[in-house]
Amino acid sequence: MKNKLFIIIVVSLLFLTGCGNKSENDIYKKFKNKIENTKSYYLTGTLELMSNETLYTYDVKVSYEKKDKFKVSLKNQTNGHEQIVLRNNEGVYVITPSLNKSFKFQSEWPYNNSQAYLLQTILEDLENDKDRKFEKKGDKYIFTSKVNYINNNDLSNQKVYLNKDYEIEKVEVMDTNNNIKITMKFNDIDFKSNFNDNYFNLDTNVMEEIKTENTSKIDDIIYPMYIPTNTNLKNQDTIKTENGQRVILTFDGDGAFMFIQETVLPSKEIDVIPVNGEPVIIGDSVGALTDYSINWYSNGKEYYVVSSVLKDKELLEVAKSVSSVPVIK
Repeated sequence: MKNKLFIIIVVSLLFLTGCGNKSENDIYKKFKNKIENTKSYYLTGTLELMSNETLYTYDVKVSYEKKDKFKVSLKNQTNGHEQIVLRNNEGVYVITPSLNKSFKFQSEWPYNNSQAYLLQTILEDLENDKDRKFEKKGDKYIFTSKVNYINNNDLSNQKVYLNKDYEIEKVEVMDTNNNIKITMKFNDIDFKSNFNDNYFNLDTNVMEEIKTENTSKIDDIIYPMYIPTNTNLKNQDTIKTENGQRVILTFDGDGAFMFIQETVLPSKEIDVIPVNGEPVIIGDSVGALTDYSINWYSNGKEYYVVSSVLKDKELLEVAKSVSSVPVIK
């Protein structure tokens, strides 16, 4: 009788333990199924990017609908500059609504690059890393995996934080020295969202009324803070254009490049610029990166970095070093 009672107690304890403590595999499967089985979602959150010791903070809104329709709104909290990254059946667009302008890419975005604000690419990074790590802290589940930021090899891994209901709460992306460079905090996720038929159309996502304060003059010239080794400013020219002014800075040497800044006016109709490249975040803006140039809008101005010798990484280094605060030269 005593032996039977002992067996019953042991079996009961094993049963209760099994029910109360989910395994890593169980937790991962529940998280994975939430994303893979959804037909649509709408989420809001806050994105923090650390670039050259400057912290940029965005309000983020993401809409997703099968198959492969995405709309990402990134609004800079400091200056209110908003841009939209849109994927529909026609292609991938980076839209600046206040200027009625858009870059159009024939791109595999977002699947060709890690994105801390998209559930699909976060899951893809976890799936691709067979050596991903797992830990439990309090009532949080944390997965750590490698990441694939193709234009920033310094970003090496991410931590994905889930709550007790297996819902994502936060993503942290670290560099090779384990410093946090990107933080995405998820405020709310609705997995039963419904969108209108034209929700992901290009013309639906451009402002009808332009409220941007326009300027036709460059009062303060901005200079890049990062200049490649053995490279120096050679010429500085200011040219009149239809929209105001253009300033061309020519840098000569081993890392020769041109940095162009010019005033820009909103287009009366949607201005779509085809680009053979990829969308990238540059400070307070989303720009277009090609093999030889990078182009973006910020605070009513357009900026270019053009070079026949600099690779993608150094083009980005120059662009990200351009501050909205003019530097006395």
